[in-house]
Amino acid sequence: MEKTASPAFSKERANSKAAAKIKGRTKSGFPFVSLLLGALLPVTLIIAWEIAGAAGMLNPILLPSPSTIFEELYALTSSGELARHLGVSAWRALLGFLLGGGLGLAAGVAVGFSYKTERLLDPTLQMLRTLPHLAIAPLFILWFGFGETSKILLIAKGTFFPLYVHTFLGIRSVDDKLFDVARVLQFSRKQLIAKLIIPASLPNILLGVRLSAGVAWLVLVVAEMMGASAGVGFLINDARSFSLTSVVFVGILVFAVVGKLTDSLILLAERRLLRWQDSYKGDDAA
Repeated sequence: MEKTASPAFSKERANSKAAAKIKGRTKSGFPFVSLLLGALLPVTLIIAWEIAGAAGMLNPILLPSPSTIFEELYALTSSGELARHLGVSAWRALLGFLLGGGLGLAAGVAVGFSYKTERLLDPTLQMLRTLPHLAIAPLFILWFGFGETSKILLIAKGTFFPLYVHTFLGIRSVDDKLFDVARVLQFSRKQLIAKLIIPASLPNILLGVRLSAGVAWLVLVVAEMMGASAGVGFLINDARSFSLTSVVFVGILVFAVVGKLTDSLILLAERRLLRWQDSYKGDDAA
């Protein structure tokens, strides 16, 4: 006698196939359409800005047109001056990020694993986290001088806290029931960390990496505007002194583009590392 599937089972299987199809289409995505959608707003604003500048509605000293800014960008790029300043800034941001982010990750792991360590360190670290960078910068210059040390340490101070907080939260957010399963499976301490805690806390840690990288570029501006002789922040501050607004906008544009590229690279690595994660991407993601 031939077995026939029940209507409920057939309907469930059809729904599963449809969901898998939609999921696959969502993951593959439409990168070109997404790129166009993301560029729509800035391109519209630039066109409106250029039209207003050409019509004489804007003061060219206070707000130069986009064409003037891009001419300045081309001149600085052709002379090699922009590349030199950007290289110095990128090196400072990288060193500060590695130092501060590394220490933040280590502190987050230590506090996340130990309640006593949390009671000992977390109140002080949370207090230091609220200190403004502009308030700390003069002290760093007094203590470490105008050299690279004060700038790198200031960036490290800024990048420490996002990774510390998100690593701590990632570890403490692991479902307690998973630890019960690990005890049943008799996981060793090393297996518990490698197979349970790291995968479960990785989304939070990677978010902390993204935030720390963004903060590195933000604090870099503060560091380079106080006693630097090279760097994009110095370029902006020097141009401000001579009312070269177009050069100021070039520096701002460089920070925006480099910051976005840095964030996109980390986001790409995050997506590869979290391919197993099946999270909600919005109603219209497909």
